[in-house]
Amino acid sequence: MYYQSTMKYTHFMIEEREKIQEMLWQKSSIRNIAATLNRSASSVSREIKRNRDSIGRRRYIPRISHKKALIKRKSRGRKDKLKNQKVRNYVIKHLKKRWSPEQIAGTIESEINEKISHEAIYQFIYHQIHRDGWGLLKPGYEDLRIYLRRRKKRRTHKGFRKCQRVFKPKGTLISERPTIVEKRERLGDWESDSVESINHKPGINTLVERKTGLVFITKLKDKTSEATISAIESRVKYLPKKAKQTTTFDNGPENRKWQEFEKRTGFKAFFANAYHSWERGTNENTNGLIRDYFPKKTDFTKISNQEIQEVENSLNNRPRKRLGWKTPLEVFKQLSVALES
Repeated sequence: MYYQSTMKYTHFMIEEREKIQEMLWQKSSIRNIAATLNRSASSVSREIKRNRDSIGRRRYIPRISHKKALIKRKSRGRKDKLKNQKVRNYVIKHLKKRWSPEQIAGTIESEINEKISHEAIYQFIYHQIHRDGWGLLKPGYEDLRIYLRRRKKRRTHKGFRKCQRVFKPKGTLISERPTIVEKRERLGDWESDSVESINHKPGINTLVERKTGLVFITKLKDKTSEATISAIESRVKYLPKKAKQTTTFDNGPENRKWQEFEKRTGFKAFFANAYHSWERGTNENTNGLIRDYFPKKTDFTKISNQEIQEVENSLNNRPRKRLGWKTPLEVFKQLSVALES
């Protein structure tokens, strides 16, 4: 009897594949080959059909067949990358909301009672593209890389701002800023920056609260100090007094009139050292998130206030890992109420 149904299946070994090749040269039948290997005829037949060389006379070459089998075995069961369609739908939906893979991984369990790592989400995204992101889009798939913050073929880190003209600040340097600001222990310490439009046109002011990550994004009328002060003043006017402690600026010329800023807003102004962007890391990171919506060469003079407000709302309603997956707006409201009580 050539084959017993109770026989446990095992993958073909390289020696078996070499024997198949030898017996094919001898013009042996499939059943004779199967009997010699103690395999079923159907298994041998599938092995030959699956692994024939597509060139020339469609020969069966054992070494090539073995290599192909190992590759198939390694990738077996990993086609979709994520657990099920429910998880995939959730991931795709929130990627299109501009959530990061880490934010999605941090909230998915509470939303749909599933667990997934942010690394699995990255693998899922890049699996849609041949050669792990370097090739073309696979047929029937969607390119999700455009919803990632960097939109790169692969995950790389790169800044988005060029150096700007600086002035020697006459205000208080960051070295004299209260240490409590660095620790993020209270509400009311902010960082401010200006993001230019293309061709050095007026852009936007970004104002970020350090403890919660809440951001205000405001269009600037022009590139003057007055425009920057007015933009910030309009956004913080109704905040509780205790939520207006400090603001840390860079050394851009739009921040020259810091005394006027302090007088009109109630903040104490501090200045980072020139070219030390990491001293305002919260603001720099937030600007990077904003560039996800408004990339380089954006002309903000053509962007409506409504569009900017939509981006601001989106960022303020994203869950953050350091906030226990609460949103900046949630935490800011809670702390503001506590300050007023």
